[in-house]
Amino acid sequence: MNDPLFENITKIHGDLCEISRYLYEHPELGDREYKSMKQLTDLLVSHDFTIETGTAGRPTAFKAVFNGEKPGPVIAYLAEYDALPEVGHGCGHNLIGTMSVGAGIILSKQVAEIGGSVVVLGTPAEETNGAKVPMSEQGIFNEIDVAMMVHPGDQSYESGDSLAMDAIQFAYFGKSSHAAASPEKGINALDSVIQLFNGINALREHLPDDVRIHGIIAEGGSAANVVPDKAVAQFYIRAKERAVLNDVVTKVMNIANAAAMMTGARLESSNYELSYDNMITNKQLSNVFSKHLQDISGVPVLPAKQSYGSIDMGNVSHVVPAIHPYIGLDEPGLVAHTKEFADKTITAKGQQVIADGALALARTGYEVITDSVLLKAIQTEFHK
Repeated sequence: MNDPLFENITKIHGDLCEISRYLYEHPELGDREYKSMKQLTDLLVSHDFTIETGTAGRPTAFKAVFNGEKPGPVIAYLAEYDALPEVGHGCGHNLIGTMSVGAGIILSKQVAEIGGSVVVLGTPAEETNGAKVPMSEQGIFNEIDVAMMVHPGDQSYESGDSLAMDAIQFAYFGKSSHAAASPEKGINALDSVIQLFNGINALREHLPDDVRIHGIIAEGGSAANVVPDKAVAQFYIRAKERAVLNDVVTKVMNIANAAAMMTGARLESSNYELSYDNMITNKQLSNVFSKHLQDISGVPVLPAKQSYGSIDMGNVSHVVPAIHPYIGLDEPGLVAHTKEFADKTITAKGQQVIADGALALARTGYEVITDSVLLKAIQTEFHK
């Protein structure tokens, strides 16, 4: 059977594996992925993509475009390539980046015949301050019909959901004094933080089951005999739907303000990372991808797992039909964000995942371009 997509992935598979290993050996944190970006964009340029860097004001973001000669749907593949501190590529972003770039390249070889366009978006800092958020806000997806990426996991899973998330910092400012000789002259900012934690813990009883609130005391004073004049707490607040999250955040803000009033401290609150929206999987698009991945890998694609994490792909899914499935490294129970996970990405299985994931993404894009009924169903589901 003649399959040009399969033939094309075999031609570039070695290049993709080399880049994946390079990223593994040279991990870069979010918004510092200059070498990683160059590795990916150099390969795209060699296959006649037009490159723009600094997309959405992020220095290590990029937009690579290949236009067919005939008009048609625009397929976007999203590449991640930031690493974790100390762990390196324990979330497999070296695979994500190469799978998306590989899919873009092999599908681009067909758009001259079938029409349409291929876009590969380099999206830095998913682990911290995801670039997909400003990309979604600034209209990068306005001309795109579907957006896809695939994430490595212990096993293959359908695209599912994720929690919306706000990252909020509460900084309290009081007045220092000697904690033993003149405590009455001080205003204890740390007491406000402690009351904030107590208030949030009391709130938990009255929250929906899907809500998650977890935080740390980032600053709490410098000496036990000095009344702390500054204390800082940082929280992640999550919920399955953005509307529910907004309601919970309002309640937390009321607690935070009350904690300041109780001690006389002054409160400054801010978002210390970008907010993520909940992931809305497009089922029509997801079904097509799962079919192709299962056919290619010969391994079942399991139903989506309940997710309590948050991803910036959620923001994308609110502005364009999108999927975020998982491709298995065939090691059930393998835990992400570990050195073991990172090491797995450069094994023979990790190399096979690059080929399988890129091919499944490309076949899905090909089907969207060539099947107008499918595209219409995807769009109808999205608008509902």
